[in-house]
Amino acid sequence: MSQKADGMNYAPQGKPSPVVQAGEFVFAAAHLDHGHIYGQTNGLLEAGATLKWVYDPDPAKVEAFRKRYPQAVAARSLQEILDDTGVRLVTAAAVPCDRGPLGCRVMEAGKDYFTDKTPFTSLDQLDQAKAVVARTGRKYAVYYSERLHVESAMYATDLVKSGAIGKVIQVLGLGPHRIGPKGSRPAWFYEKAKYGGILCDIGSHQFEQYLTFSGATDATVTQAAVANYHNPDTPELEDFGEASLVGDNGTSNYIRVDWFTPAGLSTWGDGRTIILGTKGYLELRKYVDVGRDRQGDQVYLVDDTGEHHLNVAGKVGFRYFGELVLDCLNRTEKAMTQAHTFKAAELCLRAQMAARRIA
Repeated sequence: MSQKADGMNYAPQGKPSPVVQAGEFVFAAAHLDHGHIYGQTNGLLEAGATLKWVYDPDPAKVEAFRKRYPQAVAARSLQEILDDTGVRLVTAAAVPCDRGPLGCRVMEAGKDYFTDKTPFTSLDQLDQAKAVVARTGRKYAVYYSERLHVESAMYATDLVKSGAIGKVIQVLGLGPHRIGPKGSRPAWFYEKAKYGGILCDIGSHQFEQYLTFSGATDATVTQAAVANYHNPDTPELEDFGEASLVGDNGTSNYIRVDWFTPAGLSTWGDGRTIILGTKGYLELRKYVDVGRDRQGDQVYLVDDTGEHHLNVAGKVGFRYFGELVLDCLNRTEKAMTQAHTFKAAELCLRAQMAARRIA
């Protein structure tokens, strides 16, 4: 797998693993405000989907996208894509506050929707999307990339399900990010109404992972806090956030997210997840092995035997995207249920709403 160090342009690329024939599943890309659109597109292409259209109001974004994917035809408007009955899915990475309304419009047009995280910036948007899903029967899928496009996290998902560490008790998720030079970020990145707050935005990854690894289907936010420690010139930016949850199955969760990854690190963030079980624990080092000073997606398992197992990038592949395509074709929800998708979004929103400002 290859990936860029800048979080705004996270675009993992794996080996093709088609699950459909050429031309069988057609999709379009629209609203290219975040570089995650490239990771979303890569995953769908690797699963065998066919890219037909691209649209963004900014011609420069469309031109950059078409340089990487020349097969995409530049649409004159989003409506041109929605009017194409051959398009099965629209993938998008709009400004966060626009993702919910855009998804509702796509689903109302009879197509599935695959959005970058965070999928919503308010509970009202979540409620609207739930209503449209119920009315149309379409799928609102979310690119929770820190699990779904990371080999170690997918491998850990299998280990947990197999009972390798016993019953999961607690999940600890750390999601540091690099903010980069101020001029490298769009204006909306610093406007809370548009990005939703740090727990809502980058914290959405950790809440999704907690639900997956713990097996909880709901949780209560017991404490949450946010701060702006080091960016007084952009007062609406939250550069630190933390939250604690207790799941409906008795498990616990703590997450910490921040924008303090130092410039010298080789990746955009040394993300860590520790999953504690009754028979052992898992430690995921998602993007960098600090001890060996090299990149690589890895997962360490420590169990009752005292053994340590290492999984290096390449074993698991990008299975999720293949299942996403099959899901949209067959409506089987193999990859991630709609209820799970929406609950992860709800938890990050509730944590954001409950957070006290500490700095």
